[in-house]
Amino acid sequence: MIDYQPFWETLKKSEESTYTLITRHRVSSATVDRLRKNRPMNTTTLNDLCGILKCALEDVVRYVPDEEGTERGLTGKNGGYS
Repeated sequence: MIDYQPFWETLKKSEESTYTLITRHRVSSATVDRLRKNRPMNTTTLNDLCGILKCALEDVVRYVPDEEGTERGLTGKNGGYS
């Protein structure tokens, strides 16, 4: 599962806030909501956030493994991927 907890920690350490992301940097409120709810977002948005916060990708997002095979119902030797 993708988790955006590092984003919130990085944001807290920065000079930015959700308000400045929305008003100064034109990040949509929908994007902030997606971050709050750990919803998927595209790599362009992640790239923009890294640029705004002057940080690396791992300062915005992390991967937290679920129990094997439970995410999206994947099963099999290679997780259902071909």
